[in-house]
Amino acid sequence: MSNSHNPDTEPLSRMQILIAMAVTAIILVGLARAWLYFGDFQLRPVAMTVGDLGIGIALGLGLTGLSAIVYAVWAVYRECADFYLSMVLKPLAVPDLLWLGVLPGLSEELLFRGVMLPAIGLDPLGIVLSSLCFGVLHMTNAQQWPYAVWATIVGILLAFTMVETGNLFIPIVAHVTTNFISGLSWKFKHSRVNS
Repeated sequence: MSNSHNPDTEPLSRMQILIAMAVTAIILVGLARAWLYFGDFQLRPVAMTVGDLGIGIALGLGLTGLSAIVYAVWAVYRECADFYLSMVLKPLAVPDLLWLGVLPGLSEELLFRGVMLPAIGLDPLGIVLSSLCFGVLHMTNAQQWPYAVWATIVGILLAFTMVETGNLFIPIVAHVTTNFISGLSWKFKHSRVNS
């Protein structure tokens, strides 16, 4: 795919994607642990209850549905999302999508909602700043700004949920659910198109 929003890039292999996900997760967890060590705040609680699991899954399904709507109505975002998802998902096998959900879901939520948000402040400024950083993490190049904007909005919703519930488990479950369902949907749609 080559257009004004997505320059040509060399495709990555399945192993390169899996290694990149693992290395990124390790780096994000390391940053979170260092920030906790040197910071003057505590990691947000992770209360694993069945009710909170249900809330997290419902939020993840809601975010997935909202993402599908944004994908359908915002053409520039759709181009960026297709570029990004093609780069990440195309080489992966369906069982790999579990890792796509779990590794970023845990590591990104730990850093952005579990550590960065309370370090900045559990207030609107903290929500927005931590979410902007989350959005920037999802920008592979300057032309991918619509994807970063959408990731920032998702970050705001996840951060707001964490602040309101006080439980990091809910955004973790929502993030894992969103990544897994979105990845599975994209793979299914594109396997039918390419058949």
